[in-house]
Amino acid sequence: MPNRLRRAAAGLLAAVLLTASATTATTANAAPSSGFDNWSCKPSAAHPNPLVLLHGLGGNGPGNYSFLGPFLAEKGYCAFTLTYGQATSAIPVGGTVSIAQSSAEIQAFVQQVRQATGAAKVDIVGHSEGAFQSIYGPKVRGYAGQVGQVVALAPPTHGTTFGGLVSVGDYLGLRPLVDQVLQQFGCPACDELIVGGAAVAKLTTGPIAQPGVKYTVIASRFDALVTPHETSFIREPGVTNKYVQDTCPLDPVGHVGLAFDPTVAQLVANALDPAHASRVVCAFGPPL
Repeated sequence: MPNRLRRAAAGLLAAVLLTASATTATTANAAPSSGFDNWSCKPSAAHPNPLVLLHGLGGNGPGNYSFLGPFLAEKGYCAFTLTYGQATSAIPVGGTVSIAQSSAEIQAFVQQVRQATGAAKVDIVGHSEGAFQSIYGPKVRGYAGQVGQVVALAPPTHGTTFGGLVSVGDYLGLRPLVDQVLQQFGCPACDELIVGGAAVAKLTTGPIAQPGVKYTVIASRFDALVTPHETSFIREPGVTNKYVQDTCPLDPVGHVGLAFDPTVAQLVANALDPAHASRVVCAFGPPL
């Protein structure tokens, strides 16, 4: 091969290698468009709103969403959780302090997620007390304009007749720690979430659903903690209320189990993205 052709071939090979190297570096440095508690995650055009996942009373973020968080990440979302309302940072049990204190922490976390991801709005998925907070915060703390959707799993919206809402911790194996928190610090949130409780009264005075926010409330007919079951529902325009058993009649899932049920996970994903809803394959959630 003549020297001129050798030089041209060498130059072309170098250009190809340089382009490949740059492409590899760009790909390696590109922020992921989905993930669970991955603070480098940047939402995709398909799912522009990152998810804020709110745990139940007596639980914590990583434990309560150990199933649903990764599931939603696999669906293409940037999902984030926190442990709010801890009586003491030394014990990983959340949600026991006053609803007002917890809601302030949640609002700050919403801002943190928006700032980290560059998103204008978040979608909120809440379970138990976290579901109540997902409805309470946008109305009472006034950040509805930063929320696109709310999916609330068994919120005690109108209060519950059952006082023992500290239940998620049992399922997560945190009961000794929960008992320690209750003995040392009490549970202001427990008193505020029963029928006639102060937080319930504040939420239910006037319309609950806020303009511009889409709401889905999912409950179970086998819930033994939020009773009567219908107290979860918001009977207002712009709100979809459904029982798990409307889709899967034989699913025995209880209150705590809602966060760990494959059926519920599919219902949550469909509620968040109804334009690409998939057929729900019925499963059996934990009956507690």
